[in-house]
Parts: sequence; structure tokens; C-alpha cells
Amino acid sequence: MVENSVSISVILPAYNARRYIDEALRSVLAQTRADFECLVIDDGSTDDTAVLVGRHAASDSRLRLLRLEHGGIVGALNCAIAAARGPLLARMDADDICLPRRFERQAQFLQEHPECVAAGSWVMLTDPYGCDVQEVHPSVEHEPIEADLLNANGWAMFHPTVMMRRDAVVKAGSYRRQYQWSEDIDLFLRLAEIGRLSNLPEVLLRYRQHFASVNRTRRNLQMHINRQLLDETYRRRGLGPLPGHLPVVYPTMTPFEMARGWCWEAMKRHNWPVARRHAIAAMRHRPFKPDSWKLAYRSLWHD
Repeated sequence: MVENSVSISVILPAYNARRYIDEALRSVLAQTRADFECLVIDDGSTDDTAVLVGRHAASDSRLRLLRLEHGGIVGALNCAIAAARGPLLARMDADDICLPRRFERQAQFLQEHPECVAAGSWVMLTDPYGCDVQEVHPSVEHEPIEADLLNANGWAMFHPTVMMRRDAVVKAGSYRRQYQWSEDIDLFLRLAEIGRLSNLPEVLLRYRQHFASVNRTRRNLQMHINRQLLDETYRRRGLGPLPGHLPVVYPTMTPFEMARGWCWEAMKRHNWPVARRHAIAAMRHRPFKPDSWKLAYRSLWHD
């Protein structure tokens, strides 16, 4: 691929991502719009993530593997931005799945809306096994998106759905290490001071939920960082003092509650093998809870 043919640079950080990265890369390489490069930044993985990525790169020249010592997602993302050749940056995570027309639809939208600097989309939440759970429809217009971001709502724009103009990202200062784990909210708020934000009103990504998700493993740290970055944002914009209380914008669920919810969703779809996996997980977490036995009975009763 010659450099001039690259319109979109996919930036995909990966750390010990062997479980899901094959599926993620297949979904990227199967896009209907082909004028892209995919930059996978292996952030010092200790598993065989780099080997799996290398197999894809060997058969598709659009994929490039960049390897770093482990330093966190912000360093990996900024490395990809520096190496990107396309005027558009498409974020992607190693455990999610792009729908086939994602790049086509977002690039077309940005071409038709030059005032927009970043465009996300609606998502389908999935469980760790890829079973659909629920569609989530964030606001599509700039004003409610920005208002949600100013309340630390990390789902105002789902980070791995976003396609951004590279020049706007660079002008905004790219990702900032001091706000790692909430680096997306920080960047989007700074982009909102350059141009408009939007979400396309269609599902373009299957967004995987699992126990290792950052918003579950580092939630307390994220809450602290959110206050710091919003305090800076309020000062920068002259909005006055930061409100004393920020709303909880996405629920904190225990592993039992997550397994229970995923089990019921799988049963609704008659996906009994997945339902049984979640029922067993629920039993492990709360073996004496009646709901655990109810899930086990309901899921095992069907063949």
C-alpha cells in the first residue's frame, strides 16, 4: 500500500490481548472501506499477542505491528498517532468487534460534516463470549454529548467507536498521560473546544464487557482522575467551580450481578451453553444465594 492511498489510520493498543485480538483484527480487515492502515501497538505484552498480530500482518500489508515496553494505553495511543499516515484516526480496542460498514459510514459522515472533529456511534454490548446483551444509544448531537462529558460520562462517546480528524487531535494535544484511564473524556472535551462531536445513530461496534474492563478494575482511580480533569476543564473554560458532587454515570455491578444479567440475556436469546457458563459463574460468586440456584435450574433445564 502506498502512503497516499491511506485515508484512515486505525489505532489499536493491545496488552496481553490474545483471547480476543484475532476476532477484533478480522473485523477490521473485513471492512467495506479498504483504504486504511491498522496500527497495532503491542504495549509490552507477556503473552503471544505479538505472534497472533504478526500472522495477520504477514497476509495483509495494511496491518502494522509496533512494539513498545509496557507503559500504558496513553503512550501506546500517542505512538500510533505519531506513526499514522491517514488524515482520519479510527480508535479500536483489542476485545471489540467492528461491524463491516463502520469505517465507510463514519468517513462519509465526516466528509459531509466538516465542522465535526470526531464521530462515534451506538453500540451493542456483548458478554465475554460474544453474546449480545443490550444496545446502547448515546446522544447523537454535540450539545448533549458535551454535557454528558462534563458530568464525567464515559459512555457519552464510546472510545473504541470514535473516528477523529488527526489534525484536530494533534492540535488538541493528543492524549495526556496524567489522565490515563480517563484519557478519552479528557481528549473529547478538548476536541469539543475545536469543533463539534457526534455519534452516528446506528450500531457500528460490538462492545465487549468483561471483568477485566478498566471501568470495573480501576473505577475508584477513574473517579479521582475524572474530578481532576473536570476541575481543569472548568477552569480552562471559565465555568466557575466544579460541582461538589459528580453523578455516577454508569453502574457499578458486582461479578455476581454481571454474571446474573448476562445469564438472563443469554436465556432470552435461547443461547443455553452461554447461559450455563454464566449460571456457573454466578454460583461461584454467590453459592448460597437463591438467585444462583434459580439461574442454574433455568439454564440446565434446557438442552
